[in-house]
Amino acid sequence: MMTPGPRNLITDITGLKVGNASDDRLKSGTTVLTADAPFVASYSVMGGAPGTRETDLLEPDKMAPAVDALVLSGGSAFGLDAVSGVVAGLRGAGRGHAVGKARVPLVPAAILFDLLNGGDKGWVETPYPALGRAALDAAAEEFALGTAGAGTGALSAMVKGGLGSASLVLESGATVGALVAANPVGAVTTPGDRHFWAAPFEIDGEFGGLGPDPMNGLGRTLDSRKAAAVQATAGTSTTIAIVATDAALDKAQCKRMAVAAHDGIARAVVPAHTPHDGDLVFAASTGARPLADPVTEPLMLGHAAALCLARAIARAIYLATPAEGDLLPCWSDGDR
Repeated sequence: MMTPGPRNLITDITGLKVGNASDDRLKSGTTVLTADAPFVASYSVMGGAPGTRETDLLEPDKMAPAVDALVLSGGSAFGLDAVSGVVAGLRGAGRGHAVGKARVPLVPAAILFDLLNGGDKGWVETPYPALGRAALDAAAEEFALGTAGAGTGALSAMVKGGLGSASLVLESGATVGALVAANPVGAVTTPGDRHFWAAPFEIDGEFGGLGPDPMNGLGRTLDSRKAAAVQATAGTSTTIAIVATDAALDKAQCKRMAVAAHDGIARAVVPAHTPHDGDLVFAASTGARPLADPVTEPLMLGHAAALCLARAIARAIYLATPAEGDLLPCWSDGDR
């Protein structure tokens, strides 16, 4: 039986570190995942409105062997500038792909839209490079969830979104983890905002222990406080995530794990993968543990990644905290 790691965080994978940086007045922030050494990564997009940087190099047929970090950020297209701060920090530390005498840190990124969430977006100079650098500098095995990092200004359909993480250790000994900034068009809770769609996959009451909604016939309405509050729909939402493992996967196998992990979004968000979401999953491998079985273990890694991602999305909403000027209530605001 798979069980959560000791932290129930993606950093249960040895060598991985996560850093957050937030600006409460801006109601936005950035999250960086990095490692002690470059790691293999790929990705899969299933939303209709993604915003990305350097994702093409993650395709299995591209030459880049590994990356130095992955970035999830708020700020829509402006948030892609967070990578500049991360790249500068990594270069200063001597990290990066060697190209002759030069070193070029490789840092793919994905962004979510939080420009209409009530925060002060009247900057003159974009704040995201500094947020990216601060997140990199804060990278550690322990990090905050909920209203933190890239999830600071996130909103789901009915309640405040956030940053979530979860992990599982497989019977083979491999560890899988997920990290997500949840800002979807869809709802993470069933009608009434009490029960989570991901409830069947919850472990040890990690997001309230209320169990599945006892009602049936769910999912036939698309209620959204977010749509009314933001007064915009197209391209204003997304769920962006990273799933990772210490099992030794190549880029093609990471690609398959990213595809499989999208099931976790569909289990936790209704509806998911819409034309107005940028739903994207990065998949990473530190390569520390040889595959126990090259045929069956990749299947189990993808399954575990989907389970972790569904749980991480629910944890993001469950752990969100209220802040001045919020457009939506937090899950914790209700009478549970």
